[in-house]
Amino acid sequence: MTRPFRFAVQSYSASSAEDWRNQARQAEDLGYSTFHTADHHIGPGAALDPTNHGVQDFAAVPAIAAAAAATTTINVGCRVFCTDYRNPVVFAKELATLDVLSDGRLEIGLGCGWLENEYEAIGIPFDRPGVRIDRMEETLAVIRAHFADGEVRVTGDHVHAVGFEGVPKPTAAVGPPIMIGGGSKRILGIAGREANIVSLNFDNSSGSLGASSVRSGTAAQTEEKIDWVRAGAGDRFDQIELEIAAYFAVVTDDPESAAAGLAGRFDSDPAILVDHPHALIGSVDQICDLLLERRERYGISYITVSNRALEVFAPVVDRLAGV
Repeated sequence: MTRPFRFAVQSYSASSAEDWRNQARQAEDLGYSTFHTADHHIGPGAALDPTNHGVQDFAAVPAIAAAAAATTTINVGCRVFCTDYRNPVVFAKELATLDVLSDGRLEIGLGCGWLENEYEAIGIPFDRPGVRIDRMEETLAVIRAHFADGEVRVTGDHVHAVGFEGVPKPTAAVGPPIMIGGGSKRILGIAGREANIVSLNFDNSSGSLGASSVRSGTAAQTEEKIDWVRAGAGDRFDQIELEIAAYFAVVTDDPESAAAGLAGRFDSDPAILVDHPHALIGSVDQICDLLLERRERYGISYITVSNRALEVFAPVVDRLAGV
């Protein structure tokens, strides 16, 4: 099954409230399908600096609400919420409320967390991956129970939610589409089984961004990750939308030089970056050809770029969105 292309913008930063609203409006005007934020909480300092991770200016939930209020048609969401950062019942109510207030434009993104320094800085235990994934699964069960009719009853090793009905209900009976993202075998298998959208990401088990992250997202690793999704999905694989972030999106007439520059930053081979599924480097024509080739090869049809590339990437969106 060949899915039409969709494109999203993910923004971490804004200089003001009006800048944030303008980014959302511009993404909508340029034909992007979704305006995402992320879910990180600490600013510059000794905790964040060693991770090579950027600062996120605004908290996810109110930022999503503001983006929804400033727009009329574009989807809004978070790529992705860390399920360890919130009480599951409070989180489910926040999601349902965002969906209602956005008139059904919410996309729910879920992940089990990875930025160990952030956990430590805000006083949340950084459990081993299996425990964090278990907690994400139980949180997903609470979200779905909140969205459904009848009383919530979810009791697990990490979650207790019983004796009440979830309100409000989302605008659609099935609830908003759910994206689950990650880079490990188990979480991608769960995503294949449970999600509407699967976000193929780096394996960030090192707890920081760097050369190991880039090496975990090469063509061969991406094919393996899709195999994990397929194994988890079984007969429903064709119902899943595959998403990937183009962390390295550079519109240029000199792709070789751009790839060499990026490779130097991440101690990588420029030849690997040219074919890297998380990289889109070249002219508009070259990038469009790359996306069509990769959709044929991997089945990936949903592409996310940073707000830094919002304008320069717009000609690609104009040409391929919905195709």
